[in-house]
Amino acid sequence: MARTTRLSVCRRKRRFADEGEAMAVALAATITLRPYRCDRCFGFHLTGRTKGKRSL
Repeated sequence: MARTTRLSVCRRKRRFADEGEAMAVALAATITLRPYRCDRCFGFHLTGRTKGKRSL
């Protein structure tokens, strides 16, 4: 089941124009991050939630 992003969370997070840009930042980070498409702004954000998800 897909999670929906709360508008308040979307507004706090950095927005990336495309998945490639978000992926580059995620790979350069010192912690495990994963990009996802936001259902509110239709941009990409990063999340630290990785349970049940494929790693990069």
